[in-house]
Amino acid sequence: MQNSHPPHGKLVFYAGGAIPVNWGFLLLRIAIALSVLTLLYLSQRFWYRALWRVTSHWGRLPLRVVPRLTYVGLLLLVIITTAQGLVFGRATFTRHSSMVAVFAGLWFFSALFAYIAVKAVHGLDRLWRWLHTATAKKLGTGPAAQSSPAAVETVADPGRRYFFRAATAAAGAAPFLGAMYGFAAERLNYQVRRVEIPLPNLPPALDGMQIVQISDIHLSSYMSRAQVRRAVDMANDLGADLAVVTGDLITGSGDSIADCVDEVRHLYAPLGTWGCNGNHEIYARVEEEAAYLYAQAGMKLLRHENALITFKGAQFNLIGVDYQRERMRNGQKQQTLSNVEPLVRRDVPNILLSHNPNSFHRAAELGIELSLAGHTHGGQIQVEILDHRLSPARFITDYIAGLYQRPLFAPAPTDRAASNAFATRPFSPLLLASTSSPVAHLYVNRGLGTVGAPVRLGVPPEISLIVLRRA
Repeated sequence: MQNSHPPHGKLVFYAGGAIPVNWGFLLLRIAIALSVLTLLYLSQRFWYRALWRVTSHWGRLPLRVVPRLTYVGLLLLVIITTAQGLVFGRATFTRHSSMVAVFAGLWFFSALFAYIAVKAVHGLDRLWRWLHTATAKKLGTGPAAQSSPAAVETVADPGRRYFFRAATAAAGAAPFLGAMYGFAAERLNYQVRRVEIPLPNLPPALDGMQIVQISDIHLSSYMSRAQVRRAVDMANDLGADLAVVTGDLITGSGDSIADCVDEVRHLYAPLGTWGCNGNHEIYARVEEEAAYLYAQAGMKLLRHENALITFKGAQFNLIGVDYQRERMRNGQKQQTLSNVEPLVRRDVPNILLSHNPNSFHRAAELGIELSLAGHTHGGQIQVEILDHRLSPARFITDYIAGLYQRPLFAPAPTDRAASNAFATRPFSPLLLASTSSPVAHLYVNRGLGTVGAPVRLGVPPEISLIVLRRA
């Protein structure tokens, strides 16, 4: 078999053959990683220098040295614990590694955004002074101004100075206060979202069937078993007919997937509990273990499989896949839902469990009427500026959270830009009514847990109750 050389690519030889490497994609990932590390370093350097300046006015030497050494010691502890969690999957440096992990997430998140906010205020201050100076110089070039030298003298502006001092203090404090609120309050504010989804060709017996969905549990230092149990109890109270869990039971290899499945097994629905693997199951290398534990608990983890389920005499086809990568490890693009077409039925409605919402394009093309996904956490943080909601999840997908639609059997676009006509539109009954062809739907669950920082702002954890309706 002959390998072709892709544009701007290079062949790297492995035991299994030659694999093209996309150097542009690889360099982009390296640049992003270096940028994040640089920002983290600059933020920590900024706050240490701020501590140094504050303590320099303290009288005795021990009063100055002890806070500085304490800061450095705590920072080293946080770095070592975080590194052990990333490399070995679990932090063994301290018995209280969970508490340290929570502190690390809160500190790095708050310090980074506070640093960026303070620098933004400083930049506005410099811009204001530059404009003020430029205006003064311009006024000083006129005849009237030349005859009055006092007109171009730069006079201290205490109002401006006090304003920017107050703005700097507010900018520095806001991320810390927001992080504490997001950790202590909104992160634990589980909400039930009920949504009715009209499906084409839905049998009358399936009209009104209810599906409860939870996703992105992320059992870890940030998510305890008790918190998972509370979400499961809330899901059971809804009395749904079918229960699904769309991936990311844990965060890393140091987290106990057995403990998470032991809580998920208490989900109750007459049609059973079904699930699919997420990307963090892949990172932790527990895909097989997750399937085994599901089976032991009387549940089913669908891994490129389908099941024909009967409800009130009517049937629907439930399909589940592992996390769908959009790129190979070498950076080359690949098609999502590869080889799923044989699992799709034409005689009954199809429901797909796929952790990655970006597989929706291909699912609609294959004729899958409903896709259920997670992965995004709704961005975990969402702010609204000038009637526009800004979310970090926008960098990885057009499907942030909630219900979306595309024409059924429409060809999957080749890039994100080509998909914006439908992908960025939330569900609209008017749009559905104006569409002559059948429509496929995607629902993106906002998830329960967190990754990176144990914080949610503007995106509370979600338990979805999906009600099927005849279109």
